[in-house]
Amino acid sequence: MSIKSLFTFLCLLSLQCVLYAQETKIDLKGYPVIAHQDTLFHVKNRLGSLSASERAERTSEKVTRLAEDLLFVADSVKIVDDSLVTDLVYKGNILISLSKADADSVRMDKSVLAKTYQQIIVKNVKEYKSETDVVVLLKRAGLGLLILLVLGAAIFYLNKYSNRFRAWISVKLQKRIGNIKIKDYELINKRSELLLIGRLLNLLKFLLIFLLIYITLPLVFRLFPWTKPWGDSLINFVLNPLKNIFSAMINFIPNLITIVIIFFVFHYIKKAIKFLAEEIETEKLKINGFYSDWAKPTYNIVRIVLNAFMLVVIWPFIPGSNSEIFKGVSVFLGLLISFGSSSAISNGVAGMVITYMRPFKIGDVVKIGDTTGAVLEKSLLVTRLKTIKNEIITIPNSAILNGNTVNYTSLSVNEGLIIHTTLTLGYDIPWQTIHSLLINAALATDGVIKEKQPFVLQTSLDDWYVSYQLNAYVDKPEIMALIYSELHKNIHEAFNEAGVEIMSPHYQAIRDGNASTLPNQTS
Repeated sequence: MSIKSLFTFLCLLSLQCVLYAQETKIDLKGYPVIAHQDTLFHVKNRLGSLSASERAERTSEKVTRLAEDLLFVADSVKIVDDSLVTDLVYKGNILISLSKADADSVRMDKSVLAKTYQQIIVKNVKEYKSETDVVVLLKRAGLGLLILLVLGAAIFYLNKYSNRFRAWISVKLQKRIGNIKIKDYELINKRSELLLIGRLLNLLKFLLIFLLIYITLPLVFRLFPWTKPWGDSLINFVLNPLKNIFSAMINFIPNLITIVIIFFVFHYIKKAIKFLAEEIETEKLKINGFYSDWAKPTYNIVRIVLNAFMLVVIWPFIPGSNSEIFKGVSVFLGLLISFGSSSAISNGVAGMVITYMRPFKIGDVVKIGDTTGAVLEKSLLVTRLKTIKNEIITIPNSAILNGNTVNYTSLSVNEGLIIHTTLTLGYDIPWQTIHSLLINAALATDGVIKEKQPFVLQTSLDDWYVSYQLNAYVDKPEIMALIYSELHKNIHEAFNEAGVEIMSPHYQAIRDGNASTLPNQTS
């Protein structure tokens, strides 16, 4: 047997079980005998060729027709007993035949059951005939007309005095109310406020009129047997939802208690973890290999995980969580979040990785891509830098993770940050002079660490000039641009005072091969 065939067989078997269960449930309760909108009794068993439903339907029709007999006499409904069945008969017409199985199904003697059914049928017919009596109907029609007149008068006076009350309340509130403001913003002015109050009073008036009509109509409809079901329906339109809501609230109380207990358990677990995170962040509690700046982001991650787990635990106890609509909305929201937030998720993951990589801290001066500035904010999705031009640059964390980050602050305090600048000068200037001038210019610059000697590197020997790189130690990377500016100024002044021209010479010369550009060596 293939998997498809097996699956089809199981589905048919399940459907058969459901149908059998429903049929069993109906059979146990029986089929109702209904006359004049009232359920008299139930028929549960077959009799001869007639099924239980056919017997109930036939009996309902016969009992209903009894009320059409203008000369109906209650004593004419008689019980006729024989060896097999007991019949309820009216003028030779069998209303229902009762067997021993019928009596056993309700645990009564057959004659007692017949007597009970006889009383029920007679009572139903008498009540219907009394309700449809001409005199009774005229009295009820008069009563209904009186109820409608009272309703009309109530609506008339409600409308009249509501208008007067609205005018009176407007005059009283004219001097007492003021403009509604939120800080400096005027949300509602005085005129709009009075207009809003007037419309609310109008709405209340129409709600009261609707309520009066809705209460009156069932009273009128229930006066007559033909319209009585309409009145019951109008009442049930209100009572059934209220009953269902109240019943659902009562049934939800155990689940609500469970949800509250689960909520408080997770709440205090999160409070305990938050306390540990604060202790680690303030370095009152130290854990080897766990840095203090990890405490807060770790707590945030744990809190999100705990909240998600709490929602999973609470979910089965939420009313309607098993409904198809609830499941469909949940799937839709899940797909919406998955497809619509892929970049946000990648930035969030990158933010967590950056947190535990610790490439920089708040306040560090860093260079990310082409942007240099102080770290102003680190969040799960983005990092913000403040440049020396007072610009706030927002950089997605995924871009930081995929690129290179230069941190100028991490070693500047203890070892010092080396700043460097390059000059190109001709071969005719002695390198000792250039070294001396550059080092003195660096030592004269504010922000350069004097205890650590600046040094010069000759980085290249080009065709017409030499490249000299000045290196100096600083410990304040946040003012690095100012240090560079002053350093360049000092180099300029030092070379001017020494009579050395800052120039990269380019030669075009015809030589005989004997002259040289080497500087004269002094003994």
